[in-house]
Amino acid sequence: MSERMISVAIDGPAGAGKSTIARAVAGKLGFIYVDTGALYRAVGLYGLRKGADTTSAEQMLPLLEEIKVEMIYVEGEQRVLLNGEDVSEAIRLGEASMAASNVSAIQGVRDFLFDLQKDMARRHNVVMDGRDIGTVVLPEAQVKIFLTATPEERATRRYNELLGKGQQVDFDQLLAEVKQRDYNDSHRAAAPLKQADDAVLVDTTGLTKEESICKIFELVQSKL
Repeated sequence: MSERMISVAIDGPAGAGKSTIARAVAGKLGFIYVDTGALYRAVGLYGLRKGADTTSAEQMLPLLEEIKVEMIYVEGEQRVLLNGEDVSEAIRLGEASMAASNVSAIQGVRDFLFDLQKDMARRHNVVMDGRDIGTVVLPEAQVKIFLTATPEERATRRYNELLGKGQQVDFDQLLAEVKQRDYNDSHRAAAPLKQADDAVLVDTTGLTKEESICKIFELVQSKL
């Protein structure tokens, strides 16, 4: 393919609004949105369903030969297929989130999903979000953004989101989970969460969703 595709890499901690912002920005640009976290969630979900310890490489790696993860786009919306089953809703449950964090620390799982992510960027203009997109998956991306917000802000957003769905949640527990996830993601041996040297740091603390989307979109446009 002679024409080089354009890649926008958005990294950052859990709950920073990466998926929401990346999806909206991709829509405005006419690019494909790739939610890499959904891929790890699908692998984690499979491990849970098999009764595996998702922190254990010994238990998770043999399962990879049974897993086929695909991303398809239905009316512009990304759907995730796990062995042909649409698991787009199932992977959003709390237990799948923690399982995703666990399996993403396993190098063999990262290798398994790496080629899939690279291939999508080779074939499409993409906005891809995750923890190590700008540092590991797409170090050659034309635009790199490190999106963050304070743990309290991220926990508050999640709290309000769950309340809006009618779920009873404890704010202090959510905040503790956010901080634990940050620690796990930044201290793991395999591709820890960190800002790429050439990434632009954007803190969305105190910004509305619309303000955050507008800020990132303008930043991407200026870079391109």
